[in-house]
Amino acid sequence: MHHTNHWYGHAHVLARYCGLPEGRPPRIHGYLQHGWNVLDGYGTYQPFEPGWTRFVWSDACRRRGWTMGRRGYYVIGAPWNYLRALEPAASAPEERTGTIWYPFHGWENQHVTGDHQRLIDEIREVEREPVTVCLYWLEYDDERIRGLYESAGFRVISHGFRGLYYRRSNPAFLPGQLAELRRHRRVASNRLSTAILYGISAGCEPAVYGDPMELDNAHPIFGGMARLRRLWPELHGAEIDLPVAREIADTELGTNHLVTPAELRELFGWRQEAAA
Repeated sequence: MHHTNHWYGHAHVLARYCGLPEGRPPRIHGYLQHGWNVLDGYGTYQPFEPGWTRFVWSDACRRRGWTMGRRGYYVIGAPWNYLRALEPAASAPEERTGTIWYPFHGWENQHVTGDHQRLIDEIREVEREPVTVCLYWLEYDDERIRGLYESAGFRVISHGFRGLYYRRSNPAFLPGQLAELRRHRRVASNRLSTAILYGISAGCEPAVYGDPMELDNAHPIFGGMARLRRLWPELHGAEIDLPVAREIADTELGTNHLVTPAELRELFGWRQEAAA
């Protein structure tokens, strides 16, 4: 079905969970949520063919979708949860240190405008341990933006390309992100985002602060920073209550909604591949 099912290696992770070869996962018979947002996890302009299931991460996403008049949801939990089950943390992990910082980013058709130097100054003011700045591949490839963070003395990385139209799919995206998060004590961003929820679930202390920046031509239905702050005030600030943050992350990532490999093969139309 839709090529976004392969973004970030999601289909690869779920094929691995189902005991199928992950190098070339079968096509999912439906639309898999590929990221978190204030709505139902999907973009406002993504076309949906009638009759195909929307596989969402959480019941919270399903409920928000229903308020928009959308139907056909099935809650399975985020692929991130399945990856954590496949790659549990070490029983005696190394001591975590530092903060991994995710500046708000755009994508191929929408760019972010904001003051990166101002954000760097705010990060320096708040963080007391070494900082790793993780840039989206577009910003990472921009020598000017990457250079600002490198000149500030930060370690600068990217998790890589997410994939596009079944080309350059990156099965290593999520495993690499999980490994990075597990080595840091804190995860931070200037926007409440997927990365913050992932970081909380991976054991990081979260923070959301700094110049929020603006997304070009953002659809008004998302409500911008004001709506994020209004709905999740507990997840904003340089210091956040960790038990509360974990409860919210579990809800939004659908931690308690994981299904068995047999169920997932049935839902995705992968039964024949499993029997082969």
